Amino acid sequence: MSDTLAPPPAPQDEHRFPCDVCGADFRFDPATGGLKCDHCGNTDDIQAGPWGGGALRELDFQAALAERLPQEEIEESRVSTCPNCGAQVEFDARVHARECPFCATPVVVDTGTHRHIKPRGLLPFALEERQAHKAMTDWLGRLWFAPNGLKDYARKGRRMDGIYVPYWTFDADTKSAYRGERGTVYYETRRVTRNGKTETQQVQKVRWRAVSGRVARFFDDVLVLASRSLPKSYTDNLEPWDLTALEPYRPEFLAGFRAEGYTVELAEGFAEARAHMDRMIARDVKFDIGGDRQRIHDIDTEISDITFKHILLPVWLAAYKYRGQTYRFVVNGRTGRVQGERPWSAIKIAIAVVLGLIVAGAVGYLWATTQQ
Repeated sequence: MSDTLAPPPAPQDEHRFPCDVCGADFRFDPATGGLKCDHCGNTDDIQAGPWGGGALRELDFQAALAERLPQEEIEESRVSTCPNCGAQVEFDARVHARECPFCATPVVVDTGTHRHIKPRGLLPFALEERQAHKAMTDWLGRLWFAPNGLKDYARKGRRMDGIYVPYWTFDADTKSAYRGERGTVYYETRRVTRNGKTETQQVQKVRWRAVSGRVARFFDDVLVLASRSLPKSYTDNLEPWDLTALEPYRPEFLAGFRAEGYTVELAEGFAEARAHMDRMIARDVKFDIGGDRQRIHDIDTEISDITFKHILLPVWLAAYKYRGQTYRFVVNGRTGRVQGERPWSAIKIAIAVVLGLIVAGAVGYLWATTQQ
């Protein structure tokens, strides 16, 4: 027997599912919600996960911060980090180089792994690539000042990338004590003299009274983007997301797609969620104070039962390099809502300015002739 050690097995890609008829890879089909083989047309259902299709179980926030989550909640995945935008995107084990889907920068795939909290759920893609591409080109077509070359390039360009973008959701129970003032508007009548004439004038006043009280609110699924690869304004404007339709995480849903690893850590994500909670609590306090005006002096909030989930939301993404500049467009993989850079054509703007001046000159000329 040889003493030479056998080579380690090749890395397996948990997002590849071979067709049991022809051996080609299945992909998740948004049209049917199941798996489909593009080679032979064979289909397969996605079986219910370990949660049995029920409500997704939340994870304890404090346990996660203390690194006391059960080992089954942690996983490692093979990712590539883009040197330009910092995106961490999972790649097929057979892929060694390609462009970053977020910024079109050439990327060489790493051999390292990313250790992270497993996703608990996801929203599967409901739109196919051709539907998302049409939504993007229709959106660009409505931008009159966009360069025609970019519109044509996007219309004829390569396929969009389907990517699951990472998010955190947070639940928390809050009880808040506050101190403030309630303002009541009233009016005083004053007599003033102007140009030798005496007039009466109503002057608005506010009568303030100190108040205190308590408000309570349970926060459910406060959504926080866990990625820095795209401007937050883009992803915020893709909302709303129907989180009641979340499916328990199954790798089959990712077949044919890629998933981005989170780069916003859990504690940082909760800080953003807490800022959202504080704004909502301040609104509740103002409502509780009542009156015509409100002043808040102090809010003391007790927060408890903090739980969280790591979830994935579907986004179709296109990044085009046009005349030395990268333009990125994102499409909500469920609703078709589009966001992205608003490109401007200097020629079209110049034409619009010239036409505006011509119209203004014509209007001025006509007005002048009517005054003669």
